[in-house]
Amino acid sequence: MVFTGTFVGFSNGGMPGMGAYAASKAGLIGLVQSLASDHAAQSIRVNTILPGGTKTDMAGDDPETHAFIAGLHPLKRMAEPKEIAQAAMFLLSDRSSFVTGSPMAVDGGMATRLL
Repeated sequence: MVFTGTFVGFSNGGMPGMGAYAASKAGLIGLVQSLASDHAAQSIRVNTILPGGTKTDMAGDDPETHAFIAGLHPLKRMAEPKEIAQAAMFLLSDRSSFVTGSPMAVDGGMATRLL
């Protein structure tokens, strides 16, 4: 099982105006870790992906906004939706058979900047 959170719930670096959003996403990470612990004996793995800025409808289509968001990331770009999906597919595959309860940063390096 894979839940989708965001890097903001993992370590948002105190981004202004993001308190409630950050708290809800941090709560999701805690829930996933508890579910992973509760169901590990049944071989049910539960993880969270933490995407950074991604080119979706939520990001809009304004080039200036995209450039600003891309500039926040150490990789200096936004993710393609496929890149986020590939991370989820990894966590759902047998290649991650010993991974459970993990918040996986798929954030263009934001976690390294904010920790």
